Amino acid sequence: MHRRGVVLMLVVVVSSWYAAPAAQAGRIDPKTKAAVARGLDWLVREQRRQGYWEANQTQYRVAMTALAGNALLCEGSTTLRGKYSKNIRLAVDYLLELAEPQGVANPSGLIGYKNDYHYMYGHGFSMLFLSQVFGEEEDPERRDQLRRVLTRAVTFCGQAQTTAGGWGYVSAKDGGDFDEGSTCITQVQGLRACRNAGIPVPKELIDRAVEYIKKCTTPEGGVQYSIKGGGARPPITAAAVACLFNSGEFDNDFAKKLLGYCRQNLSAGGDDGRTFGHWHYSHYYYAQVMYRVGGDEWKNYSRGVSQNILRKQSADGSWKDSQIGSVYTTAINATILQLENGFLPIYQR
Repeated sequence: MHRRGVVLMLVVVVSSWYAAPAAQAGRIDPKTKAAVARGLDWLVREQRRQGYWEANQTQYRVAMTALAGNALLCEGSTTLRGKYSKNIRLAVDYLLELAEPQGVANPSGLIGYKNDYHYMYGHGFSMLFLSQVFGEEEDPERRDQLRRVLTRAVTFCGQAQTTAGGWGYVSAKDGGDFDEGSTCITQVQGLRACRNAGIPVPKELIDRAVEYIKKCTTPEGGVQYSIKGGGARPPITAAAVACLFNSGEFDNDFAKKLLGYCRQNLSAGGDDGRTFGHWHYSHYYYAQVMYRVGGDEWKNYSRGVSQNILRKQSADGSWKDSQIGSVYTTAINATILQLENGFLPIYQR
């Protein structure tokens, strides 16, 4: 896959981003590839003409748009080329319009709606999605716009951080300084993606967030719901390990401790996640972790999780979900099944 857009990037950033994708692509077996295509085609049919996707009861439009757009990027399409280029472009247009309505900058920097009581999720996932698009964008004006939006988004994220170093469903100011683990990790991965893309991210933002996660960790290595307690949660722990790996922290004792907890509490082939909820959230992040671990452990996990996902696919190509919605589960499953493609920097080894 040609990467002409990367010539616009700084050489140092480019060399760390795009050395691997072409060599890693094409490892998905035909059965899985066909299932992914059906899932992505279903997502395309669900996209609204304004460019967004939504969850049940028309909720979470920003988060669903970013997650679905990311799943399409994992196939190898970009805003300018590939089977899903039009759909990705529409999704980017929708998110940029939120950040710069009619070309006027949103002074807060939020990518989303203030009346969304979970807007930090959408903001974090949008930083992740748009930063991946930024690395491929060849149009100078659009690149400038993406850079402006992502730069303000990082600033907003910093202002939204709580005094404890985490994030909640809304900003610290709007949420009374409340924070919790899953939203915190969404921001950390979004910030890491921006930083990898060449967007300035103050080091202390991520450092404070990592300290927050450490303070949420139980003696056995599980990350709690929040710094105030709530019990160890395998889904949040898997997400925390993924963020540590994104930061290059593979071998330190803290990452190993959390990974050990995940190995004891998560398995690819069963419905273990359903006993504590959020199976798809758990394996969205745990799959990223296992992919980076690599070797036989990844091969065994990948085989098991793929079989588990494929046997639950509906005839129309989607994966059904009554809690959040089928857009969510389909986007998550399609992303997990496409990690071997290696197209997106944030998911690469």
